[in-house]
Amino acid sequence: MAILPIVTYPAPILETVCQPVTVFDRKLIKLLNDMYDTMLAADGVGLAAPQIGVDQQIAIVDIGDRHGRIELINPIIVAQNGEQIGPEGCLSFPGLFGEVKRFQYVKVRAQNRRGRPFEIEATGFLARALQHEIDHLHGILFTSKVIRYYEEGEFEQ
Repeated sequence: MAILPIVTYPAPILETVCQPVTVFDRKLIKLLNDMYDTMLAADGVGLAAPQIGVDQQIAIVDIGDRHGRIELINPIIVAQNGEQIGPEGCLSFPGLFGEVKRFQYVKVRAQNRRGRPFEIEATGFLARALQHEIDHLHGILFTSKVIRYYEEGEFEQ
């Protein structure tokens, strides 16, 4: 697998509404595998396609829990409730961290690498990570939702 370069702000693709995936082929599978390897190499818990310069609705999340690697293609949030405020960072904003308000619970409908639909329900940190990555696919950056930024050294990943 390949480690891909991560696009950093202010690259315009980070604020682009991405195109839906319509072709589920080996090229997509390779991209998903490369995205996962890239995310792990960067010590991230999520990566969206625009962060590697790809204008498609593809995201990967792995927070190291029982769910493992979650591949989201054309994801939409179909249910949400509650509220949580917690720390977030972003691979496209190295060294920048802030507190962000998110839903405590989300239900996401997406497609897997073969195009089959599935749903996942999440709370807490996984819900936060899913929302962060889905926002990327709509050109929404965590910086637009920060309540307060952490000072250097105040929050370490």
